[in-house]
Amino acid sequence: MSLRYIGSGPYCYANSLAMVLGDGAPPPSVIEVLTGSPFGLQLHQGRTPYFDPLGWDPGIGVDAALGLLGWDSRRTGGGTADEAAERLREEARKAPVLVGPVEMGLLFHQPEANGAIGADHFLVVTGIEKNTVLMHDPHGHPYATLPMDDFVAAWRTDTIDYPAESFTMRTDFRRARDVGVPAALRGSVADARRWLDGPDAAPPDGSLANAAAAERLAELVEAGLDPDVRAHLVHFAVRVGAHRLADAAALLAGIGLAGAARIAAVQARLVGGLQYPLVADDRPAAARILRELAPTYARLREALDEPLTAVGR
Repeated sequence: MSLRYIGSGPYCYANSLAMVLGDGAPPPSVIEVLTGSPFGLQLHQGRTPYFDPLGWDPGIGVDAALGLLGWDSRRTGGGTADEAAERLREEARKAPVLVGPVEMGLLFHQPEANGAIGADHFLVVTGIEKNTVLMHDPHGHPYATLPMDDFVAAWRTDTIDYPAESFTMRTDFRRARDVGVPAALRGSVADARRWLDGPDAAPPDGSLANAAAAERLAELVEAGLDPDVRAHLVHFAVRVGAHRLADAAALLAGIGLAGAARIAAVQARLVGGLQYPLVADDRPAAARILRELAPTYARLREALDEPLTAVGR
């Protein structure tokens, strides 16, 4: 039996983008799939796993989702901390601002935050009062506040492990074309194929993609994961990876890609099934799941060549 998952999860940029697009925005589940995030597995520098494609990052994903939905925006970043704070003050007077990436471990309104941990995050700044930033933090903190100096410190990207400009924000969201969800999803399939094809050449930093990443991760699990990598998996990567794939399965089925939907659903169950073995340190069980997952990426890529069903605009 296949049952659609509904619940909380670390969909920070999808939730943030849904907020700034306002009434009529598609749900975060649709935005997440349009970013391309479900379509791959990467082992960053041969060590850190992410259940998203090699070469992908949230900034790329947000831009892709906006384009597929027919929206334009203005992206700015860089400069000094004082310049960034002034830009934010100016833009927040006009409309909510999508901000990110920020270093989650430095967002001190979150009770678990006690220093940089290399975790990226996105949120929406709704205003600034005197020297206090007002925000909707999709990590469960609506109407949160943070002193401006603390906010700007978290807004640096020094600790984030993909290339990202400090002080990046998106403003001036405007609809350029009227694109419905079915059409946007059909348009996203070409990107999904490209992500699943993987890079043309092996990256020089030792990163691996898809089947090779799953096989290597199985070996690392059997040997005993670094505690930081294990924590990353059980607190973040497995949760978001399974959620993305479950949403992809439902949405692919909705545009007539039944075979691809079935494979994505299998992937969702496999990735989600890693949670207990990793928490319990059942290494053989986790390694078996990863080896079962490895060939599904090629199968999903092949299934995405099925003819699309033209349902809805």
